[in-house]
Order: sequence, then structure tokens, then C-alpha cells
Amino acid sequence: MLNREKFTGTQIGEEAAARNGKKIRSPRLQFEWVDAVTEEQWATYREAIQALRAAGVRFLLGGGFALATYIGRWRNTKDIDFYIMRQDRDKAVNALTKAGFGDLFERLPYDRKWIYRSTRDGVIVDIIWAMANQRAQTDEQWFERAPAANVRGEALAVVPMEEFLWCKLYIMQRDHCDWTDVFNLVYAVGQQLDWEHLLDRLEEDWPLLKGLLTVYTWLCPEQSRELPQSLREELDLPEPENPEEKKRDHIRLLDTRGWFAAILPKDKPLEV
Repeated sequence: MLNREKFTGTQIGEEAAARNGKKIRSPRLQFEWVDAVTEEQWATYREAIQALRAAGVRFLLGGGFALATYIGRWRNTKDIDFYIMRQDRDKAVNALTKAGFGDLFERLPYDRKWIYRSTRDGVIVDIIWAMANQRAQTDEQWFERAPAANVRGEALAVVPMEEFLWCKLYIMQRDHCDWTDVFNLVYAVGQQLDWEHLLDRLEEDWPLLKGLLTVYTWLCPEQSRELPQSLREELDLPEPENPEEKKRDHIRLLDTRGWFAAILPKDKPLEV
């Protein structure tokens, strides 16, 4: 059982905001690849945003857009994810239906227990209220901790870094694994993550985080030293090896494509 210590890393360039008696960091957000989304695609996304707002549905920006705001790297997922509260599901579906969005289920069946997939003009807008594995649903803390980002003139609340990471830890399927996104997140903002909050969310699932950070230490030992020492000790993470001792490029061993920001020029999008 983990001891509950404070694992918050060094705060870099963020403003602290007092909420419910706690200081919630507002991370420095960036979005260098927003122009990679076509005007037509963004116009459809904007109409979905406006439809949800008009219906009074609270939502948070997730998926590839959330990743890009945090790490400054674009990965074209060809859709947009909005996280909502479970009780707003019907209201959100009705709002999108009135805006001309249809249910993708008839063309591409999906699990309706956690997501509603809508589409219009070949563009997909996903409404999500729970993890696919039913481990957890969105709750008020998601909205209380959500930082704001400006995307093409739209002020949007973004899924908090810790909840973003929490969800993606469980996605390890035969044909799809989200750990690549988490490696990129830790590489970009690992010092800003509230590790205490994340561990509270994980509860007994903390070995998943230990596994991910063990692999991260193997991938980029130098950067892993920047993680809070208290976190390293509590999870009993291996000590990073010296870079000169590495015999192989560990990053390339996992995938030869440009999946990791650590090996890409700053003007290149993620390929995976």
C-alpha cells in the first residue's frame, strides 16, 4: 500500500488558482499544430461546440486536441472528443442531432455504455462520459481542475493532465495502445503533473503507473531523473542508467515511426 505523500513536481511557468481551499495549477498550454485541422473540419467542430453550449451542456476538450495543448505536438486523429457528465448524455445527443449530426452506430457499431459517436460530412464528434472499461466516470473534479485553452478563437476547458493520463493508462489493446500518448505527456510536462492526485485516482491500480514509468525510465533515462524523487522512491522505480551505457536506441526498438517527441524536430507532428 502506498504512503500518501505529496508528489507534486516542480511548477514551471504556471499560475496557481485557489479552488475549494486547494491550489490548482493552471499549466502553460500551447497548440502549435492547430492549423493542421482544415477549415472545413474545424467549421464542423465549431458547430458541435456551439450546439452543446446552446443546450447548456458542460464539456471538456479531450483526445488529440488535449494532447496537443499540453505537449505542443499534433497527432491527427480525424475526430474530436468532448467529455461530459453522464447525466448530460441525452441532452448532448439531442443537441448534436438538431445540429445535423447522425449516430455513427449504424455504420460502425460501438460500445454505447461510455461513448456516443456522432458524424456529419465525414467528421466525427465523440461524446464521452466514462472510461471504456467502466473503471470510472467523469465527475466534478474533472471540471474543477480543467485548465482553459484558446483554439481558433474558441475558449475551451481541457481535460486535466492527470485525468487524461489516468484514462490512457488502461488502453492497451492488441490493435491500439495509448501509452505512446502518456510517454509524450510525461516527457513534456512530467514536472508539472500532480502525482499525488493521480495516485489518489488510481487507488489499487498504481502498479500500472509504476509499469509505465519503468518503461519511461528505460526509454529516456536522462529525462526520467527530472521526476520527483519522492515519487521514484514510493513506486520503487529503477535508477536510470547513464546515457553512455546504452547499447541501443530504446525508442526506435518500439517503433521506427515518429511516435515520440524526444526524437522529432519541433516542426514535425506525431506519426502514431
